[in-house]
Amino acid sequence: MERILITGITGFVGSHMADYVLEKGHEVYGLKRWHHSRLDRIRHVKERITLLDCDITDPIAVRKVVERTRPDKIFHCAAESFVSPSWDHPSHYMDVNYKGTLHFLEALRVLSPKTRIHIPGSGEEYGEIFEHEIPIREETVLRPVNPYAVSKVAQDLIGYVYFRSYGIPVIRTRSFNHEGPRRDNVFGIAWYAYQIARVEAGLMPPVLEVGFLDDLRNFTHIRDMVEAYWLSVEKCEPGELYLIGSEAPEHIHTFREALERLIEKSKVKGIRYEINPKYVRPTNVPRLVGDIRKFRDRTGWEARLSFEQILDDTLDYWREEVDRESRSFQSVRLRNEHD
Repeated sequence: MERILITGITGFVGSHMADYVLEKGHEVYGLKRWHHSRLDRIRHVKERITLLDCDITDPIAVRKVVERTRPDKIFHCAAESFVSPSWDHPSHYMDVNYKGTLHFLEALRVLSPKTRIHIPGSGEEYGEIFEHEIPIREETVLRPVNPYAVSKVAQDLIGYVYFRSYGIPVIRTRSFNHEGPRRDNVFGIAWYAYQIARVEAGLMPPVLEVGFLDDLRNFTHIRDMVEAYWLSVEKCEPGELYLIGSEAPEHIHTFREALERLIEKSKVKGIRYEINPKYVRPTNVPRLVGDIRKFRDRTGWEARLSFEQILDDTLDYWREEVDRESRSFQSVRLRNEHD
């Protein structure tokens, strides 16, 4: 049994990573930010993990966590990952994504230099990609077009520095879009599914608000992605960069295609959508489709869950969440009426 530390365990990726690691029978430590963390994503496993309070922007707190847990592996899932606010909060994104990572690397250098740490980058780092550069490869030029992407580039490169300078076994990956249940409803597919669930529940009219829809992506189910992350730490070469994503044609779609398929799956007919300018970013990333041959050759990984499964699982998740929220609201209203 290994001691596994998952930062950001209460988030989308972190909670699914916890599921995967627990299934393997390992001891799981997870970081949360006191009362700021939502525990709903881990309510089904909360009693099987050790939760620790830690703000990763505080180097003293990070050092104490590493000293206490002495992990065999770290899956560093904690991040500011929603792109849109990064234009208004670029310094905060750098504090969390770059400095938070730096604090872990420095703590490992001093306390636990043999611990393998996985640093998950993003396809967003590539930014302005031209058609002749598709599919993206590890050596494709980086042209980030938002502060979030810049913070992830910095995170990745400081990981490489600590590998080259101190021999810390840093596992570097850049993943393309991964979706599924527990994804926050500020992100594209989750946002569409959340609105459709509210329409089905009679909580809003059948008109969805969306942003720009014609960016092209390759989509991977979150359960496939966390398996890939585990394999990267088990089998990949420290210091090397690996791209991860579902590169099969049936996984490559625009957000418009994803939205229209979700609408087709709805129990309500006649749903339409309108672009709201407030959901349109200052700069878009029109195409992110990766070549994952290097990772596949190293690990044997292949995505198993289909794009349709991503949409079905996301829509079902938000149907359950909207139903839960509605029942909770009704319960509070009834209590207030009786007081």
